[in-house]
Amino acid sequence: MEMSKPFAGVKILDFTRVLAGPYSSYQLALLGADVIKVESREGDDMRYGNRANEWEKRGMAAPWISVNAGKRSITLDLKQPKAIEIVKRMVPTVDVVMENFRPGVMDKLGIGYETLKAINPRLIYCAVSGFGQVGPDRATAAFDGMIQAMSGLMSITGFPQNGPTRVGFAGADVMSGATAAFGVASALYQRTHTGKGQLVDVAMIDAVMGYLAQQFTEHLITGRVHEQAANLSVTRKPTGNLFKTEDGWMVLAVMTEPQFQRLMKVLGRADALADPRFVDWPTRIANNTALHEIIEAVMKTETSAAWTALFAKHDIPAGRVLSIPETAQLDLFQHRTVLQTVETEYGPIKVVGSGFRLEHGGGSVERPPAKLGQHTDEVLGEAGYSPAEIAEMRTAKVV
Repeated sequence: MEMSKPFAGVKILDFTRVLAGPYSSYQLALLGADVIKVESREGDDMRYGNRANEWEKRGMAAPWISVNAGKRSITLDLKQPKAIEIVKRMVPTVDVVMENFRPGVMDKLGIGYETLKAINPRLIYCAVSGFGQVGPDRATAAFDGMIQAMSGLMSITGFPQNGPTRVGFAGADVMSGATAAFGVASALYQRTHTGKGQLVDVAMIDAVMGYLAQQFTEHLITGRVHEQAANLSVTRKPTGNLFKTEDGWMVLAVMTEPQFQRLMKVLGRADALADPRFVDWPTRIANNTALHEIIEAVMKTETSAAWTALFAKHDIPAGRVLSIPETAQLDLFQHRTVLQTVETEYGPIKVVGSGFRLEHGGGSVERPPAKLGQHTDEVLGEAGYSPAEIAEMRTAKVV
């Protein structure tokens, strides 16, 4: 029997824009939540990009689609009292409000947490900001690169000779979004046995630190300061590193003694097992450069594909460095659900869904990406407004 998705029946009024907030509400939409995306009359900044392709000209740029497919879109001019009235009218019928403005902005608009909580005590209000709702930096604007820098993430990324390095995606935004989704899910579950809503306060800097738990905890307990380690594993084991092959690059993830023994034998360098420089992990770490050179000298004689097959045969953990297009074409995705095809009026597109599978009611995109304001009449009608009232609001540019 087909089961409903985990958040089926949950309605979210989503004021978030750009990436961190929309990524969060997208995860909940994939799992069944009805997410109503509230946009200005001009639309989310990410909708149009540089208008360099047809999708951007349509107001559905690929980066915007990546975190907004499956949501319904309405437009509201929140500077107008009538728009604030609409929000307050909708709040009793929603479970969650999400926003990622600077702290205090929603209060100034008249739709902050305390105001909306008074209207709906069961409301879960999720606020994503750079430094949270309390503290001396609460009003400071924050962006992904800024948080990557301040959280310590950049200080442990990249090559020492090149200076601190950002990760290759908007890591702080995505980590914050995932944290916010988890926070909302937690609050929804808690409400099932308390009956009460609550504020979910997500500071981006907190969220990234949460992902760096190993590095921070080790420092706080032992005093160790993690530094940039290029492509070396966090274990510092030299066989957890990047190696050049005849036609590309591979990462080895050889972490145990049996794996190391098998690796050296497969490489034809069993003699290195008796070398006093490599008799155990402490000596191998101390002689990292020498061991790396021995391994890479052999790996450069064969292609990545040849090594992949040989390592798989001998149960040696390793992976080729693939480009995004190469990864997207892997056969394994024929058996997974993370890549999904969505039908649109312009033809089918592929989007990335949930990063996990559920036996019952897993994540999927149920609606094509919405045009700006596509569902305004529909949503306002659900809130009890008549067609004439909606037409009047359009004339007044409230919506």
